[in-house]
Amino acid sequence: MAELSVINAQIFYDRTVEAIRDVSLTVAPGEIVCLLGANGAGKSTLLKAISGIMGPERGLLTKGSLNFGGVSLAGMASEQIVRAGISQVPEGRRLFVDLTVEENILMGGFTLPAAERGQRLAEIYQIFPDLVPHRTRVAGYLSGGQQQMVAIGRALMARPKLLMLDEPSLGLAPKIVATIFETIAVLRKAEGLSILLVEQNARIALEVSDKGYVLERGRVVFDGDARTLLDSPEIQEFYLGMDRSDDRKSFRDLKHYRRRKRWLS
Repeated sequence: MAELSVINAQIFYDRTVEAIRDVSLTVAPGEIVCLLGANGAGKSTLLKAISGIMGPERGLLTKGSLNFGGVSLAGMASEQIVRAGISQVPEGRRLFVDLTVEENILMGGFTLPAAERGQRLAEIYQIFPDLVPHRTRVAGYLSGGQQQMVAIGRALMARPKLLMLDEPSLGLAPKIVATIFETIAVLRKAEGLSILLVEQNARIALEVSDKGYVLERGRVVFDGDARTLLDSPEIQEFYLGMDRSDDRKSFRDLKHYRRRKRWLS
């Protein structure tokens, strides 16, 4: 199994807007790691950089390194990155809404030999049996939860070693969110996957993760094992909605506020 290693990454858009600054993180084989942070913190940008899909947005890694299994991902085409063992489930699912469920899932298997695609498709249906009755249905008519299953199934078709999920709970009912995250935990065991998870629902993300990183304005401002983050007063206050008695706008402000309060007590 391969480790993902991001070291001091700096990413600009149009060579003028800095989206990521000196970010370092690792995802070890078989590990679930979550990225937390508000909108605009740089979470999705980092996933796009790893997947090699920043080109249309004129994004560029200007410093640092992205490595997977000891191989640099910098400058590698997105299809090569998929072949190397990394698949991404994008925010908003991004299905081909006019194609059927099965056609959507099969689109993710373009890197597999044709002879293996049927077997892999059967394995995907075992993971998501609720999709079997809808296999010939146009994907655009599915519920949000069903569409997310299709998006994950499509990413799994390539037999990835690392699965990256961008906001898998977005727009889903709580019951469906719980099902999706149960599936994420099962996938780690059944498929032997490493998982990098971007999620704004901090509690549910940390409950399935081994460790987490908090991004703010393109920087890592806090990191640790998941239990430490769940027990952290700062995380509880800023991300889990507990004791928000003041009007601090950033996690960094919250940390400074707590330090000052300790010094003055």
